[in-house]
Amino acid sequence: MPEGDTVWQAARRLHAALATDRPLTTFDLRVPRFATADLTGSTVLDVTPRGKHLLTRFEGGLTLHSHLRMEGAWRVFAPGRRWSGGPPHQIRAVLATDEWSAVGYRLPVLELIRTADEPSVVGHLGPDLLGPDWDPEEAVRRLSAEPARPLGEALLDQRNLAGIGNVYKAELCFLAGTSPWLPFGDLPSGVPARLVATAHRLLEANKDRPDRRTTTTGRGPGLRLHVYGREGRPCLRCGTAVRRTAPEGDRDRVTYWCPGCQKGPTP
Repeated sequence: MPEGDTVWQAARRLHAALATDRPLTTFDLRVPRFATADLTGSTVLDVTPRGKHLLTRFEGGLTLHSHLRMEGAWRVFAPGRRWSGGPPHQIRAVLATDEWSAVGYRLPVLELIRTADEPSVVGHLGPDLLGPDWDPEEAVRRLSAEPARPLGEALLDQRNLAGIGNVYKAELCFLAGTSPWLPFGDLPSGVPARLVATAHRLLEANKDRPDRRTTTTGRGPGLRLHVYGREGRPCLRCGTAVRRTAPEGDRDRVTYWCPGCQKGPTP
């Protein structure tokens, strides 16, 4: 699943391309429910990320809500440039001005709502790690509300804090020296607050690094992450082979960890 920094970067690209006071020359939603909607001639006010959700707001009080999940993507193209985000049948949305075209591919969530109704789609989210509402104390409080829940699951639950996906889940558990399956309530005193602070620091540091997400001090392409994507390779800290597991048929919950560095239960 995408990480909060990925969605933040997508919002920044879309905002720069569309929120320019230039009217839309194309507004095309290729989903049955909204196929007849037409905002051609209106202007985009802003594109705002909220956790892993994207909110594209238009004049007149409407918002296009989208979510990338595993496969979705927004691409921005200059006039005359060939669209290259996937085959045409995967396009779900086209928003264009006379300067740029924003094309949404494989978007599993795409709906046009009233801007006043945005809380109905993002109001359940916890504090946004990259948002103006970031509140570390509230994030710790929400995480601690279910002490028996495994740490990895708690971190992925966007109702606790918004923006963590599988990459940061794995890296944060490694940096805490803790198994992703350890019940949250078993974390030593002080660790939850440090864990939340580390999550905020890493996402902030990486939001301006498209395609170069880094959680280590390494500089090489294979040294930027401690455990994620490194199954079978030696841990950068202790040399133990990194392991990987995922529930049957659920690639949304893939987990990487180092048995040598991370103490606690294993699956």
